[in-house]
Amino acid sequence: MATVAPSRIRTGRAAEVWLFLLALALGLGGYALVGLNTGEALPENFGSYALTLVVIAVVLHLVVRWRARYADPLLLPLVLALNGIGLAMIHRIDIGLASRGLAAGFGPRQLIWTMLGAALAVGVIVALRDHRILRRFTFTAMVAGIVLLVLPMVPGLGSRINGAQLWIQVGSYSLQPAELAKILLAIFFAGYLVTNRDVLTLAGPKVLGLQLPRLRDLGPLVVAWAACIGVLVVERDLGTSLLFFGLFVAMVYVATERASWIIIGLLMFAAGALLAIALFPHVADRFDIWLNALDPEIYNREFGGSGQVVRGLFGLALGGLMGTGWGEGFPHLVSYANSDFIIAALGEELGLTGLIAILMVYLVLAQRGIRMAIGVRDGFGKLLASGLAFTIAFQCFVVVGGVTRLIPLTGLTMPFMAAGGSSLVANWIVIGLLVRISDSSRRPAGEGRGEVVSEDTAVVALSALSEASDGGPRRGRKRTGAEDARSDAPGPAEDRTASAREGAGTANDQGAGSDDGDDPGAQHTEVVERP
Repeated sequence: MATVAPSRIRTGRAAEVWLFLLALALGLGGYALVGLNTGEALPENFGSYALTLVVIAVVLHLVVRWRARYADPLLLPLVLALNGIGLAMIHRIDIGLASRGLAAGFGPRQLIWTMLGAALAVGVIVALRDHRILRRFTFTAMVAGIVLLVLPMVPGLGSRINGAQLWIQVGSYSLQPAELAKILLAIFFAGYLVTNRDVLTLAGPKVLGLQLPRLRDLGPLVVAWAACIGVLVVERDLGTSLLFFGLFVAMVYVATERASWIIIGLLMFAAGALLAIALFPHVADRFDIWLNALDPEIYNREFGGSGQVVRGLFGLALGGLMGTGWGEGFPHLVSYANSDFIIAALGEELGLTGLIAILMVYLVLAQRGIRMAIGVRDGFGKLLASGLAFTIAFQCFVVVGGVTRLIPLTGLTMPFMAAGGSSLVANWIVIGLLVRISDSSRRPAGEGRGEVVSEDTAVVALSALSEASDGGPRRGRKRTGAEDARSDAPGPAEDRTASAREGAGTANDQGAGSDDGDDPGAQHTEVVERP
């Protein structure tokens, strides 16, 4: 009798090697061209710089092959490419700043932050065996996230830079706790919404053809709105408040699939922003710069003028379609060109073509995050992956929109590219979490411990068991938050569900009361094995 050999599952690790080589070529090539075009020689530290990036790539690949071999092979090479291009541009701006007699040396510090961020991503991949464990810490994550947001307001600890109260001073380093808070709040939002989504999906009044939620269910949205407006007012930062509120609204939409939540969220944030403009001068200044950047009076302000925005726009115009080339432009003439305005610097030297290519890399990175959210089998993982992918995509939109005057300038920085240790380290941790979730979503059936494929199938299996034991059919009922929590939780809950399914399948084939769980007629397709 002929037998069919099972097809071999491709993990994508071989493709990842080639993608890492391409990422290294982009980063190291840009770094070398900066030296050749500005000093007609390779940078003095090119050897150690190249060795550092190669070691990071090798370690990341080996760790993923060891602990997450089914993870998406695109994630880490894409991030390393962005990080490498950012390091090359920061080095180029350092050269320009030094030529003007200004403080430089941001490149070596950014390389140190890159090593730290990659090490923490490796730690997440190795230590976090199952992303669903994070659901146990839903409210712990909430408390920790709020504490991190409040830290800059503590007297003697927080420091104000460029008018924003977002940093804490630790020795000679300034850290931005809000970057880590966004990860913790994403974990909290995912845990909260996966438990309470049934309530949030209940229909309320219908206005202008739009099905609104019930008024009593608007509480979480109102609290999130108030917290974000508080950040906007107290810490004087529009970008952070916009990012957190956008994250919550996006995750509510993913959990409920109701467009009304997005519309309500946009209206609430617009109302809060208008109120802040009327009451607080520093918020009004941001909008004034956005709308009247070319006004001579606003441009020539000693502090808080539009000179930075206008010079960035002129840099983009100078770059044209193909750019001036690595090291051939004047990006260092723009304030904070290595952080807030690194997009303007890249657009000047790489042109519109290079800038679009970079934005496409971000687009692919966000798309892979959404794809793994669709593929992962538990609700918590779906929401967490969606939220983390959204933070990367939304942050890119806010930064590019601010530089190009599509929206007001916010002060956020491009993930993985801009100078700044807090942002870089936090985003590497985000990638570590996405690698872990993607390993779960792409892992085939038949490996490791039993896991429920979907929440709904778990409920069907339990109701089938009840039907078999009662000797007759039972009407389906709506799943509860407790059942939803049990279906997502790893460990004993999965064993109970698997046992229920075995009993249900056996009862359907042999009759109620049979304990023969090994009957070949029983259906076990809803349970897969996972290490």
